Amino acid sequence: MTGKVRTRYAPSPTGFMHVGNLRTALYEYLIAKSQGGTFVLRIEDTDRERYVEGAVDVIYNTLAKAGLKHDEGPDIGGDYGPYVQSERRDMYRPFAERLIEQGKAYRCFCSKERLEALRQTEEYANGGYDRHCRNLPQEEIDRLLSEGTPYVIRQKMPIDGETTFTDAVFGEITAPNSELQDQILIKEDGYPTYNFANVIDDHTMGITHVVRGNEYLSSTPKYNLLYEAFGWEIPTYVHLPLIMGKNDDGTVSKLAKRHGATGFEDLVKEGYLPQAIINYIALLGWCPKDNKEMFTLSELEKEFSIDGISKSPAVFDYDKLEWFNGEYIKAMSVEEFESVARPYILQGIGDKQLDTLKIAAILQQRTTKLTQIPEVIGFFAELPEYGKDLFVNKKSKTNLENAPVMLKAVYDELSALDKWEHDAIHDCLIELAVKLGVKNGTVMWPARISVSGRTVTPGGAIEILEILGREESLARMEKGLAILALS
Repeated sequence: MTGKVRTRYAPSPTGFMHVGNLRTALYEYLIAKSQGGTFVLRIEDTDRERYVEGAVDVIYNTLAKAGLKHDEGPDIGGDYGPYVQSERRDMYRPFAERLIEQGKAYRCFCSKERLEALRQTEEYANGGYDRHCRNLPQEEIDRLLSEGTPYVIRQKMPIDGETTFTDAVFGEITAPNSELQDQILIKEDGYPTYNFANVIDDHTMGITHVVRGNEYLSSTPKYNLLYEAFGWEIPTYVHLPLIMGKNDDGTVSKLAKRHGATGFEDLVKEGYLPQAIINYIALLGWCPKDNKEMFTLSELEKEFSIDGISKSPAVFDYDKLEWFNGEYIKAMSVEEFESVARPYILQGIGDKQLDTLKIAAILQQRTTKLTQIPEVIGFFAELPEYGKDLFVNKKSKTNLENAPVMLKAVYDELSALDKWEHDAIHDCLIELAVKLGVKNGTVMWPARISVSGRTVTPGGAIEILEILGREESLARMEKGLAILALS
């Protein structure tokens, strides 16, 4: 193809953005942006049975969250509109009728009953059509038209020979024409089929690169024969490898819900950041030249190239995605992390009025998914029930004999503390350990257990004490002393 690169993302509004669809959109976006081209959004809504109300908004919202800003589309317009397929309905039939006039397509008047009976035969049990109407005499066609007999328009496919095309990823592919059906171009209801509308739209919108999953490889000869029938230039095809999921038995199969979340929104709900999802999905089937893994979207726009796309299936690894997510979280400023984590922090602390920025600060380096947060900080909302055995810690040299002594000393020192803030609490407890001639941990461990009721917490005793505040901390320590006093 010559001229400026133009790619298009053309989803159907079915209410769900699978990661495979999102990867297609991402690669189309990157192919355009890496070559100074245009990224177009087109809504393909001609399959009315699958149309879901509100699904167009899902498409807009997903692209916006992912950062994939389109240059033309239904919401912003452009020189090649309309960008909604149903609004282009009247433009398809004239193209089909042109093919009829040129002897490259024909009207098929076969009833649904005849086609159903055909499928009952052994030869057509798996679908297909016997080309019954392909060579009807003109008088018969005129008679059926005058009687108002419903019909579809089918393309006349070559019966023998081969069709060869070149794909940017899979190379040269040849298909025998005998395997090609006389595909329907215009349905009885006047709507175009997906295959036909796709070709008309891509050509009239000047699309230079068609990017899609490799499950469409077998359909490509049909598209090419349409381009050739009209005498149009064939676009560059870029077919993408499948995305697979890991099965419990160690095998892989096409990514499905049994493997985990497969939709963009579902992944976001599971606590993954949009930018981490995009970075990870970019690497599902594409290998950068220097094996770098972490990319911002703007870096991907510069680095992406079609020759890095693999033929081999890519395996969606949720553990790897979680690693990416953790790295993105660590790289944020505390303020940025607090902003995305706040809803989860508020869920975790309930109605407690606590400093969410300070909580974010102790969470950030330990969080790999935002959804982990509520459970991890649940002790801030309410002190969990715990037994005195938690006070025993070999590393901190605490046991049931010294823990009550240490905790009472901590309680007394902190009760007298003038200023309840991090450094003051820190200095108070460190000085106490020196005064008592024990390790810092021997003082800190009983304090932490008493205010959290947990052996594993984000942040240590000092951070938790500061966040809880004087009144709540002292009340919890009193409860700890009562638990230790139990025989």
